[in-house]
Amino acid sequence: MNFNNILFLDIETVSQHESYEDMTGEWKELWDIKAGFILRNKEGETPETVYDRAAIYAEFGKIICISCGCLQGTGENRKLVIKSFSGDDEHKLLTDFADMLQKWSGDADKFLCAHNGKEFDYPYICRRMIINSIAIPEALKIAGRKPWEVRHLDTMELWKFGDFKSYTSLNLLAAALGVASSKDDIDGSQVYSVYYKEKNLDRIVEYCQKDVVTLTQVMLRFHCEPQVKSENISIKYVQPC
Repeated sequence: MNFNNILFLDIETVSQHESYEDMTGEWKELWDIKAGFILRNKEGETPETVYDRAAIYAEFGKIICISCGCLQGTGENRKLVIKSFSGDDEHKLLTDFADMLQKWSGDADKFLCAHNGKEFDYPYICRRMIINSIAIPEALKIAGRKPWEVRHLDTMELWKFGDFKSYTSLNLLAAALGVASSKDDIDGSQVYSVYYKEKNLDRIVEYCQKDVVTLTQVMLRFHCEPQVKSENISIKYVQPC
C-alpha cells in the first residue's frame, strides 16, 4: 500500500441548536420521535435531556470541524501534514473541504481512512453535503459502485477481521497496539459543552487533529511501518469559517 495516497480524516459534530427549546415546533416533534429510540430503558430521561445526542444524527446535527492528514515520504523520515476545516458556517466548511477533496482525489488510486468511518464519518459528511446542496466529491461516492471500487478504509473494520459483535474505540485500539495517544484534553462527550458553553472552537479543532494523528499511527502500525516522529508532524492553519 502506498500510504501517501491515503487521506486520513476525522470529524467533530454538534447539535444544530444549543438547546431543545431553540428548535421550532415541527423539529421538536421530529426529535421527540427520534429520541424515543434513545430513551428505551432509560428511566428519568426525556427528549430534552438527551438533546445533546442530536449531534450524532446528520438530520439534527452539523459538522464544525473536519481534520485531514496526508503522509509524505517513507520509513523513519516519513512526515504527516494536517489541515483542518472548521467554523460555524457549515456550508462554507463543507464547500472548502469538497473542493480540496475533489482536487486531491484526481488520481483513481486514492483512499480515505477514518475510524468507524463507514458507519459515521463518510455517510455523515455526504448527508450534510446533500442538506447543504453541495455536490458530493467522487472520493465519497459509493452509489452504483462495486465493493472493490469503493476506496474507503476503516481502521475499526480492519481490526474486526470479520467479527461484527463489538465496537472498539480509537483510543482503546491505539492503547492495545502500543501507539502513543496525544489526546490529553477533552473527549467526544465534551465537544457540545466546549462549543456551545465555552465557545472554544480552537480547542475542538486541536482535539480533532490529535485524533487524525492517532488514526494515522494506528494504520501504520497495522502494516508494521515506523511511526511518524512528533517533530515530523506539521499543521497547516486554515482560517475558521
